[in-house]
Amino acid sequence: MQHTEQQEPDRSRPEPSGQSLSGRSNDWIAERLRQAASLLAAQGANAFRVAAYRHAADAIEQTEPDLRQIVETGGHTALEAIPGVGRSIGGAIAEMLATGSWGYLERLNGAADPDALFSSVPGIGPALAREIQETLHLDSLEALEVAAHDGRLRRVRGFGERRVAVVRGALAELLSRLRPRVARLEDEPDVALLLDVDREYREKAVSGTLRKIAPKRFNPTGEAWLPVLHTVRGLWHFTVLWSNTARAHQLGRTGDWVVVYFHHDTRPEGRRTIVTETHGSARGHRVVRGREAECAAWRGDSPRDSEPFHGARRTQDVSPPA
Repeated sequence: MQHTEQQEPDRSRPEPSGQSLSGRSNDWIAERLRQAASLLAAQGANAFRVAAYRHAADAIEQTEPDLRQIVETGGHTALEAIPGVGRSIGGAIAEMLATGSWGYLERLNGAADPDALFSSVPGIGPALAREIQETLHLDSLEALEVAAHDGRLRRVRGFGERRVAVVRGALAELLSRLRPRVARLEDEPDVALLLDVDREYREKAVSGTLRKIAPKRFNPTGEAWLPVLHTVRGLWHFTVLWSNTARAHQLGRTGDWVVVYFHHDTRPEGRRTIVTETHGSARGHRVVRGREAECAAWRGDSPRDSEPFHGARRTQDVSPPA
């Protein structure tokens, strides 16, 4: 069936909430870094990480050129040369400049919203962003870019060939500013470490020892039900939560799918989803989506540590299914 494209206003650049794009970006970015530091401290994160965000905020506030000008003239290298910034925080700043928001901060305060993220893309407004979520259940710009190229976006109501082409071009430009933060495999922790962090999160979530946040999405009562873990392994900093996506709720997997976000001061931010496999030879085992082959090889070395985990419900009922 041919879909009719919805007419929505186009925007060439996003505008940060409550900020004019003509204003000084350093101040509102420094404020968001301080907000992240305060939330991390309240959620029991590593004190070094908290101090790193505060130090970067102070340095950015004292930097005289506007951050937009620094990026435009010197790129990510110049941005990361600011004292206390580095590659990880530099990627966060690039995201804020490119999209007007910062996904990591939104996750910390439970306000992560893919609809708002997709609305930052020229050619997509709130109504179309909602259609994308309801139809394709995507949660990142990278996933949206793949859908724009493999034909799935064309299936979404309101997207004809012309609009899909506009979105592809807009995403190419937008993501080119963010590409240094998109993790390559060599920029990620190995699967053994990811699975161990996953194990720690699930055990602590079930025991009720983690602080909980009240996500804004799919939570009409405002209940603080979503446990959050901040942990450090070597040079890696992890933030871990149950998946709160539309798809996880639809399939009843909010107590099984775990989203692991990882930071490293010299590498880009990354993210992986870890689930209990329901098909094939790995059925019943925890696997890192996108790295299944590595998980299979690791299970051969450590079969005991990959025993099935039956997940958790929001009520903390973790009895195995009958």
